[in-house]
Amino acid sequence: MEDEQAVLALAALAQPTRLQAFRLLVQNEPQGLPAGELARLLEVPQNTLSAHLAVLARAGLVRSQRHSRSIVYRADLTELQAVTLFLLQDCCGGRPEICAPVIESLTPCCPPKRKDKSRA
Repeated sequence: MEDEQAVLALAALAQPTRLQAFRLLVQNEPQGLPAGELARLLEVPQNTLSAHLAVLARAGLVRSQRHSRSIVYRADLTELQAVTLFLLQDCCGGRPEICAPVIESLTPCCPPKRKDKSRA
């Protein structure tokens, strides 16, 4: 990742509404959220949210897909991983043992959801 792309992503997240929107989209992976639902949850007008989502999309942090009459937004976790790895790339002046706790804490917070076979 280039410095410019990292700065763009970090700048996009350096605004409260965009940060909240991105966190909600991460929480709702992999299905994403329709724009209207996201605006409702954040209690912001849809046109305001649209501008915020455009900034996040330009930074590569969110993707959108049209479903009938609505647009569903999803967090781009690959880009988030790239930004995180960029920040840790030269971790602690070449002493990875110092950063080991940080890196260990980046393990997935939640196990993958398993389908309940009794409902099948």
